[in-house]
Amino acid sequence: MTARAPASTATVAQELTDLCRAGKNFEAIDKFYSPDITSVESTGSEDMPKEMKGIDAIRGKNQWWFDNHEMHGHKANGPFVGEDQFAVQFELDCTYEPSGQRFQMSEMALYTVEDGKIVREEFYYTVPAA
Repeated sequence: MTARAPASTATVAQELTDLCRAGKNFEAIDKFYSPDITSVESTGSEDMPKEMKGIDAIRGKNQWWFDNHEMHGHKANGPFVGEDQFAVQFELDCTYEPSGQRFQMSEMALYTVEDGKIVREEFYYTVPAA
């Protein structure tokens, strides 16, 4: 049996973006995230720390997002690919269900790829008006 070469950054970038466009975020995590991934948000809170480590923590963070937000629309622009990193701009229209507040936000995600797996993700976003 021949070992497969890791997927290129461009391949990971395009496939992850396509899965996100299709609303298959958990499939993207399962397929492309390293078990030891680090995820960094622009800000943190008691409910959501700024930095999380490990694929289970990232799955939990995503589950929290989908459990607490009703999505009215979303777009994924890109990917914008470099040698070992890529970026995707997400545009979201959603309602935070606990408060009923609807908002739009734009978020830039920067992903770092090693050996065909995403080892780090960083998020930068506009803050919705209060």
